[in-house]
Amino acid sequence: MSAMSSSIPRIEIDFPALDPWQAGNTGIPYVWRFEAQRPGPRVTVQALTHGNEVCGAIANDWLLRENVRPLRGTLTLTFANIDAFRAFDAADPFASRCLDEDFNRVWTSEVLDGSRKTRDLARARALRPVYDDTDYLLDLHSMTDPCLPLALCGRQRKGVELAQAVGIPQHIVIDAGHAAGRRLRDYAAFDDPVDPRNALLIECGQHWELAAPEVAKQSALRFLRHFGMLDPAFLDAHLDASPPSPQRAIEITDVVTIATDDFAFVEPVIGLSVVAKGGSLLARDGDTPVFTPYDDAVLIMPTRRPKRGETAVRIGRFVA
Repeated sequence: MSAMSSSIPRIEIDFPALDPWQAGNTGIPYVWRFEAQRPGPRVTVQALTHGNEVCGAIANDWLLRENVRPLRGTLTLTFANIDAFRAFDAADPFASRCLDEDFNRVWTSEVLDGSRKTRDLARARALRPVYDDTDYLLDLHSMTDPCLPLALCGRQRKGVELAQAVGIPQHIVIDAGHAAGRRLRDYAAFDDPVDPRNALLIECGQHWELAAPEVAKQSALRFLRHFGMLDPAFLDAHLDASPPSPQRAIEITDVVTIATDDFAFVEPVIGLSVVAKGGSLLARDGDTPVFTPYDDAVLIMPTRRPKRGETAVRIGRFVA
């Protein structure tokens, strides 16, 4: 049987020139903050949590070039792992996800206040005050393989409600993250069920497909509209007026974490595929078989590049 294809998807988009935004206006490079006279929420739209996921960078670059300013509260636009972005090489496009470690697996006080030193962690520490001063975070991502966009809302009810308020994408994933480390969307108050501060991670499609930047833009517009941040005339000019598809929620019940250096799916798998029969052989991790836990199991973001300690795939089911 064959494992997942290792071919490199086509790069259909032009990468943005981000040098104009290097200085920032906050004292932190590539971080821009704009404050309205009217009080309101502190909202952050983040790009480049991973260096090769450029759709969010295109969206934030567009917002900055359009001179978008909030009607109320504070709007912060960040380009996070900028050095990983600069390291992008089209001949090995998956390598620039990060530099030394995953920027999106370090978000606990134990790691951030610890002694470990990597370039990605240094940037996370520099940006930590931005997130500590954020009430609502939109973290724009993309995926290794083609898949419909996904809203990853965490494990708290408030995350589901935020994803529903934004209204796109169609599929909402309720999950607790990864064994390899905590994501930014689950950092501190964002994952506290009684704290109103909240975060939403949107996977906008495959990294370099033509549609992904438009998903990122529309997601950002809808997120900011929800908090009353944008001029209605600007929204009328740029927001997709077509009604979105009804949303469906997928609750993750199982996270397959890779235990060996010899992991492979037994058949090619794609995100959002449904395995009809429980107990179906899904993968082998060394000598250990991996089976689906129940009927109609939904596969979320199967990995293309298996690595020990990382997530191979998340398994869930549709819920009301």
